[in-house]
Amino acid sequence: METFWLAVTNLGRDEVFIVVLALYTWLVNPRGGRNLGVAFALSYLVNTALKFGFNEPRPFTANPGQVSEAARVTALGPGLPSGHTQMAATLWGGIAVQVGRTGMWVVALVLIALIGLSRVALGVHYPLDVLVGLLLGAAFAGLAASGRFPQAEALRWIIPVILLVLAAFLPTGTPREYGTSLGLLAGFWFVRPTFTPPRDWAGRLIVALIGLVVVFAVYFGLSALPQAFKDIGLVRALRYALLVVVAVELVPLLLRRWLARG
Repeated sequence: METFWLAVTNLGRDEVFIVVLALYTWLVNPRGGRNLGVAFALSYLVNTALKFGFNEPRPFTANPGQVSEAARVTALGPGLPSGHTQMAATLWGGIAVQVGRTGMWVVALVLIALIGLSRVALGVHYPLDVLVGLLLGAAFAGLAASGRFPQAEALRWIIPVILLVLAAFLPTGTPREYGTSLGLLAGFWFVRPTFTPPRDWAGRLIVALIGLVVVFAVYFGLSALPQAFKDIGLVRALRYALLVVVAVELVPLLLRRWLARG
């Protein structure tokens, strides 16, 4: 069953979250996607702070040989709370809350449950890690639907600048997840989606394909920077802020024929 659980747990990878957030924003709910992105970034930041604050060991810490190498690769950093579970609950739960349809709730709950179970089945998290991740993810999913993230006047610029300044002053050796979450938060706070999703299937397909090509070209292009340089707090934050701006501002500009301006 390990092959199955590895496939399920990989649904909690960064690349999957990028695809889902981008497609939801372009094709379903632009403004909701921006709010979901802010909540997702906040959830990521809180998860990182709790993980490294509690610094709880994983089940295999004392005996690394009890889990496979493939499973260990998915388990970076301390154990509590489960990042895969929390971020999946934030993303899919946030979408379900915003969409509000029974079918979406079923899909979301099944995916969240499977990803959470996969972490225990693979031996990389204790059940408590997953439970705490679920509870936190549910809280941020609610924030994605009910939160107010103001962009009036100077706030659109001031808050991202403050976040990037914080990233610039992260001490050497700070876990890179802090830079990632601060960059995502700065990017999603700044973007202002003012387009209407395409209604025809041809337009949806064009936006999805070309948009994802552009986003991943930027994602992998920025990932090709020298390791020592790209893991500097500010550089990492700028990478992810730029990725968000490209996805939410540049892609609609390039595809304005299919994405009508609101």
